[in-house]
Order: sequence, then structure tokens, then C-alpha cells
Amino acid sequence: MDNQKAAGIFFLILGLIFILFPMFSIELVSIIVGLSLVFFGISAAFMGYTLKDNKGVAIAIIIIGIISIILGLLFMFYINAISFLVAFQFYIVGFIMILFGITGLVSRASKISNFTSILVLLMGIVAIALAVFTGNNPLYLAIIIGIVLIIEGVAYLLDD
Repeated sequence: MDNQKAAGIFFLILGLIFILFPMFSIELVSIIVGLSLVFFGISAAFMGYTLKDNKGVAIAIIIIGIISIILGLLFMFYINAISFLVAFQFYIVGFIMILFGITGLVSRASKISNFTSILVLLMGIVAIALAVFTGNNPLYLAIIIGIVLIIEGVAYLLDD
């Protein structure tokens, strides 16, 4: 079996787990969001440290990185993913992504950097929209993720 088919089966199984066990899935999302924030924070802090052109932007990026690391650790170890906190996590992640995107656009490093900054900015807006949606009933988040995983799994299995 090739890697694509194995990934399709994995996505299908994971999607079913998200749909059948939404509370477990929400806790998993909390850990994943925490890990993502930690890795994002490390990369942002490193990127800010390596910037030589604009010290103000470099300091802003380092501060965003440190805040991301702290929040990521909180989500991973101290905050249970009780239903209302999932939406709160997406607000924070969305806000951080928007700040990072704006900071990248202000620095004007290159066309590629501007393009990725715009993408990060747009993904931050999407994260905030998802926060608004999951604020009403965060269990929908697990179901939405499960459906997306199943769709991806089927797409991998059907792709020749």
C-alpha cells in the first residue's frame, strides 16, 4: 500500500474518532493548538532574532513569539479544553496570526514574505470566524474537523 492510501485510511479513522468522541477530540485540539503555538512562537522568536534590518519589527516579532510560547504551554498543560475554551483558543490564535501577518506586511522584506504575510493574515481571520462559530457550541468544532478529515481521507483514497 502506498503512502497516499495509508494517509487516506488514517484520515478516515481519525475523522470517525472526532465525530464519535467529540469531547476527547476537543482535548486533542487543545493539545494540538498548544503545540502549534509553541512551535510558531519558537519560529517567530528565531525569525525576529535573525532580522537585522528593522530592530522595531524584530522586537515585535520576538514578543509575539514569546507570547505564543507562553499561551501554547498554557493550552497544553494547564487549561482543560472545556467547551467554551476552544473558541477562546481560536480567538487567541487568530489574533496572533493577524498580528504576525500585519507585522510581516509592515516589514516589507520581500514579495514572498508579503504573500505569506497575507496568507497568515487571512488564516487569522478564518480562525476568528471559526471561533465565533464554535463559541455557540464547541462540539461542532470536533464534528467539523471529523467531516473535513473524512473528506480528505476519501479524496486520498480515490486519487489515482
